[in-house]
Amino acid sequence: MDPVELADLTDLVIRDADVVDGTGAPSYRADVAIRGGRIVSIVKEAAAAGCARPRARRELDAEGLVLCPGFIDMHAHSDLALLRDPDHSAKAAQGVTLEVIGQDGLSYAPVDDRTLAEVRRAITGWNGHGDDIDFSWRSVGEYLDRLDHGFDGRGIAVNAAYLIPQGTVRALAVGWEDRPATARELDRMRQLVAEGLEQGAVGMSSGLTYTPGMYAEDAELTELCRVVARHGGYYCPHHRSYGAGALEAYAEMVALTRAAGCPLHLAHATMNFGPNKGRAPELLALLDDALAAGADISLDTYPYTPGCTTLVALLPSWASEGGPERILGRLADEATAERIRHHLEVTGSDGCHGVPVEWETIEISGVSDPALAGHVGLTVAQSAARRGESCWSVARRLLVEDGLGTTILQHVGHEENVRAIMRHRVHTGGSDGILQGTKPHPRAYGTFPQYLGRYVRELGVLSLEECVAHLTSRPAARLRLADRGVVREGHRADLVLFDPATVAAGSTFEEPRALPTGIPHVLIDGRFVIEDGRRTDVLAGRAVRRTQA
Repeated sequence: MDPVELADLTDLVIRDADVVDGTGAPSYRADVAIRGGRIVSIVKEAAAAGCARPRARRELDAEGLVLCPGFIDMHAHSDLALLRDPDHSAKAAQGVTLEVIGQDGLSYAPVDDRTLAEVRRAITGWNGHGDDIDFSWRSVGEYLDRLDHGFDGRGIAVNAAYLIPQGTVRALAVGWEDRPATARELDRMRQLVAEGLEQGAVGMSSGLTYTPGMYAEDAELTELCRVVARHGGYYCPHHRSYGAGALEAYAEMVALTRAAGCPLHLAHATMNFGPNKGRAPELLALLDDALAAGADISLDTYPYTPGCTTLVALLPSWASEGGPERILGRLADEATAERIRHHLEVTGSDGCHGVPVEWETIEISGVSDPALAGHVGLTVAQSAARRGESCWSVARRLLVEDGLGTTILQHVGHEENVRAIMRHRVHTGGSDGILQGTKPHPRAYGTFPQYLGRYVRELGVLSLEECVAHLTSRPAARLRLADRGVVREGHRADLVLFDPATVAAGSTFEEPRALPTGIPHVLIDGRFVIEDGRRTDVLAGRAVRRTQA
């Protein structure tokens, strides 16, 4: 369309932006016109010579700013935050316009009354108790409808896509016991997964170091992945080990999904703990071989070395069988608690990825009970030293008194592995951001500006154009979103404007909720959710449902 013809129709023109379009191609200077939530015209500087530039009811001078697609957080834990916090600046201020939730095999749909209560208890450390949420949904479709409705029908802060949580599905069909599913139970799980995908989920997640998802054998997971593949979704596993058995666990997921004919997206694909220092090239070689053989694989990472989870997740799987109340019962029994300690500290529990726990690397980041706040910010070893107790005694007491709600940071990563993996051609960005706790991991508030500021501008690990592609078009392709992830005429105007000279994560381990700098504008559907560096009252987010195969 001729720019002059748009003059009376266009809502906004972003003028003189340095467009990094998300494809990895070199940037170019252009005016970008938006109408009705979509990009309707891109007039490059060279093409504009001698002809009229687009005009609109509003113009934004983007001199010195990069304009790129909105960032897609491929691994988010905002399942309840999107419903309790209309501001949600933790993600909006980073330039995130879409989050993928339902991660690590545990979330809040599909459920019945029993399973909902159990799941709420099990992942309190991820999302809080949820006492402030009206859990009126039970199915995946009802949950997505609730996201669409958001706050008084106005929507939510950013868009959200949902993965069916395999652990929740297993809890609903089988329970929390460590045993194979019966044929009838497997049929029920297939049905639940199919229904969730038909209702709009984009795929299925697993948490194979979390109960009850970890109790599923490969044959069971393969059958569920066949259902996912038939419906055009993908499988996103938190696999069985990121420590002593990491490479074997990655290989297991590659083989399983190839057998099922299902696309694979590896969640927070790190190589952590002492045994994996410097071994990222082995993981990447494994993936390259599979890709060369025709596998459909992608992965996400966060640009930090520490991990984050719940304290209860470190326990051996046998200690977690049966759900939260059974765990607390075992911790209360002296003989059983001693057996748990031995697995943690001596043999290396499967919950701690087969590596004996090093309490000096386990930092307490949040507690549910305010009376326990004195532990926050200390490692378990530091807290034990202050109290003159053993590390296990402190950890055990925290687990019991906090009702399994304690969150932790695990300082077990390796910078060389982080950098090597983020360079890979199938890499995408995922914050894995847990928003709960007094001192959450700074990745929740800083992942995307951390990529742009530290790893692009300061370290040069990625070029700007390449990094933006990792954070936009690659995840959009995995999600099969044909009109997002690239700055292109006809695409949705989910856009970020940032200053490449100043963009940086404000969040640190000392101040984890500080907002980023250098991101003055963020738009969703052509509406400003961040304007001049401030959160507006716009709620443009909706549930993004799976595209039909």
